[in-house]
Amino acid sequence: MSMFCYQCQETLGNKGCTVNGICGKKGDVANLQDLLIYSLKGISIFRVNIPAKMREEIGKPCEGVDKFIAESLFSTITNANFDRNFFIKQIKEAIKIREILKSKTKELGMEVKFADHDAATFTITDENIDEKAATVGVLTTENEDIRSLRELTIYGLKGMAAYYDHAERLDKKQKELIMFMEKAFVTTLDDSKTVDELVALVLETGKYGVDAMALLDGANTSTYGNPEITEVNIGVRNNPAILISGHDLKDMEELLEQTKGTGVDVYTHGEMLPANYYPAFKKYDHFVGNYGNAWWLQDKEFDSFNGPIILTTNCLVPPKKSYIDRVFTTNAVGFEGVKHIEEAEEGKQKDFSEVIALAKTLPSPTEIETGKIVGGFAHAQVFALADKIVEAVKSGAIKKFVVMAGCDGRQKGRSYYTDFAKELPQDSVILTAGCAKFRYNKLNLGDIGGIPRVLDAGQCNDSYSLVLIALKLKEVFGLDDINELPIAYNIAWYEQKAVIVLLALLYLGVKNIHLGPTLPAFMSPNVIDVLVKKFGIAGITNVKDDIKTLIG
Repeated sequence: MSMFCYQCQETLGNKGCTVNGICGKKGDVANLQDLLIYSLKGISIFRVNIPAKMREEIGKPCEGVDKFIAESLFSTITNANFDRNFFIKQIKEAIKIREILKSKTKELGMEVKFADHDAATFTITDENIDEKAATVGVLTTENEDIRSLRELTIYGLKGMAAYYDHAERLDKKQKELIMFMEKAFVTTLDDSKTVDELVALVLETGKYGVDAMALLDGANTSTYGNPEITEVNIGVRNNPAILISGHDLKDMEELLEQTKGTGVDVYTHGEMLPANYYPAFKKYDHFVGNYGNAWWLQDKEFDSFNGPIILTTNCLVPPKKSYIDRVFTTNAVGFEGVKHIEEAEEGKQKDFSEVIALAKTLPSPTEIETGKIVGGFAHAQVFALADKIVEAVKSGAIKKFVVMAGCDGRQKGRSYYTDFAKELPQDSVILTAGCAKFRYNKLNLGDIGGIPRVLDAGQCNDSYSLVLIALKLKEVFGLDDINELPIAYNIAWYEQKAVIVLLALLYLGVKNIHLGPTLPAFMSPNVIDVLVKKFGIAGITNVKDDIKTLIG
């Protein structure tokens, strides 16, 4: 095999990609991502031994290494970064950091477990880096169940790192999250750990996943206000324009500031749609609305948009020649041949001037649809409607809430989620977050007493809102167990942010989650059996039978 990767839902044959990734990454880049993760484990070997109060005194400042770990993890998420040179640079920097930490801990006479492990000692050159990268991948763990639990933890950490990175960009940090990542990294190197101990680590990852979601929610809402019910325009205006995709609200803010008064409109795409719901962004009259759908349609929609596109995070589909010269990446995103907008100096904004100048030379977007969609039902907005919702439940007008959060993808079988939404009984309400909503958020599903039947909480990053809504309903109805609520879970997954959401729900004790369109390839049969017996995890079958099972 030139590579092995099975971290996303579309992995080849639901077994693993072995030549190049279905996502578009080449085999050598996949291996370099494995080596970067291995390098982070090497850093963690030395950092887990450092008392919290000494972390800023040893090696680089704590924040510098924390940021490096989160950004590096984030860059390995599916569809984030395809740039070989980026990963070589990160690996070299990781080894440099590791050696500083090794020296400092030795000076202080610290006893470091696994200090002789290969992850703590390996070196590379430009000539042997690919050879080394091919030796540290997923399959180096021979036991299938141990491998499965280790990778389930690592993929959860990747999702957690994405949340942390966004929060950190808004100056919200929590060193305990990075310290847990380091502890988990080292645990995955420990061959003495049993299956039971690794199951416990998986659930602990879910616990810290909840903390990471809370951190990001607080960062977003304290900076931009609580999302509110909003009608979002999906048509276009006759002005030059910039399309911004991904999840990073800080980039959204800075782009809107820099395009103010330029005659250039700004549209969101994909997971940036929920930016329309934040009060802070509504003051910009050149912020027009949303263009297009979920990430996997970008190879068509970027063509028709005509103007420049900024990718702030995953999900990036390898750009076509017809528009690659209009694509810009930033943060953890990268693609060879695409211009990258670097992080600004502290206290300054990123420089989007090149993007704005290009927009002024290009035609306005080609209209692909018209109308409006409604969103903005994050926890604060739903809490404001709590009395109305509770009354609707008590009266029987609402019989069931169905959580249909998560990711969209390009498999034809995902039409299941559109059909499922259409076939739900009229007394059911969908709670959603993430790009999975693009399968049904433009359907005319109506409302129940003024409550829309699709309540969109926002990005996959906003799944925390769905947790808070469930906990609030549990409190309002005076229930002892979250599973007593009239809530069913039919979640679509694609990449690793969906993994940390799943682990967070499991940690909170949520049971009987249906996961699709396929169960993860990285879960071994025995691990799936544990999840089925302990949490009632199940796959999807067909719309008719699943509605009968979930709704009754």
